[in-house]
Amino acid sequence: MRQQGFNRGAHILRRESGGIVPSNNNGIETFNLVAALPGRASSIHTQRAYYRWLDTYLVDLAGLKPTYTDERIMRMSALSVALLQQIMSAAQLRAWLGKLAMEGHGRQGVQQARAALVTIASVLAEAGLLDDYTSAGMSNVRAPNAEDGQRPGRWLSPDELKVMMAAARHIATTDNQELRNALVMTMLCTLALRRDELSSARWGDLSIQNNRAVLMVHGKGKKTAMVDLPRPVVGLLTSWRGAIQRSRGTAASLDSPLVRRLWKGGRVSRFGLTADGIWEIVGQSAVMAGIGHVAPHDLRRSVAGALHEAGTPIDKISQLLRHANVAVTERYLSRLPRVNEGGVIMSGLLGFEDDDESDEVYG
Repeated sequence: MRQQGFNRGAHILRRESGGIVPSNNNGIETFNLVAALPGRASSIHTQRAYYRWLDTYLVDLAGLKPTYTDERIMRMSALSVALLQQIMSAAQLRAWLGKLAMEGHGRQGVQQARAALVTIASVLAEAGLLDDYTSAGMSNVRAPNAEDGQRPGRWLSPDELKVMMAAARHIATTDNQELRNALVMTMLCTLALRRDELSSARWGDLSIQNNRAVLMVHGKGKKTAMVDLPRPVVGLLTSWRGAIQRSRGTAASLDSPLVRRLWKGGRVSRFGLTADGIWEIVGQSAVMAGIGHVAPHDLRRSVAGALHEAGTPIDKISQLLRHANVAVTERYLSRLPRVNEGGVIMSGLLGFEDDDESDEVYG
């Protein structure tokens, strides 16, 4: 009821917004966040994160099913105005943020979730679809206390990384999918790439420098770095390039995506694999490997941890991770789980003997 006046007076604003708020064929008023958000979010990565948090908000408060990749973009392009008006309030936002904190989301994640909803409420208010009082009330909501930083995540051993790479092949249903999945997982498990970095890579980013195959990685803040490619990665890239040419009848152009989506039957698309698509490959591989939940960033963390355990100098690890300086890498490594086996040592001092049956607890 409180929105009726705003709805009646918003038609001029909607026309001036360049069709940001169209109506669908059923006469339901919708809001195109994809068209409205670029001017309010600093980067495409932030926009993607805001879409993800709003999707989670819609799932938790409105009972909608979660969406991914193209389906999520379609949802964000045609959001129900009536639904948004029902769930956008300071009280609901405060309760939702508290739920995220209780679920174990770190401070950084909860703060980003708050920023996403506050920004979206502001955009809606500018379009005349949410009253200024509600928008201001949501902006006054503070993020609840949560653990510092991000959740610890997983730290996989080199053997577990090998199992993940093998599983990525096993989940494939076509030869091209098997090759694409192997390339994705091998690059993540050797180059410590972020999923956004891999999804944005182009064939033109590959080159030969001083007789070394290298990849130019486009990282955060428009920073770039050259990363040497191991021979297995070069071999997979060569095979993948051949698969693209056979599937599409033409060689991959320098400005085309390095990793791509696949059509049913395994035909290679001209469209690049999204960051969410990479997440799905990693998640399904982890399920196939039987090692529980694994996120793409866990692979990056695991590469850093494995190199550190192997005695690799920290400056080399820092260079691979593309951190601003070694101090950032030191803080990064300090968050990795540490061996704390005092209890095991004490058990030996007390004369307890290992019992193989105890392993069944984890079986």
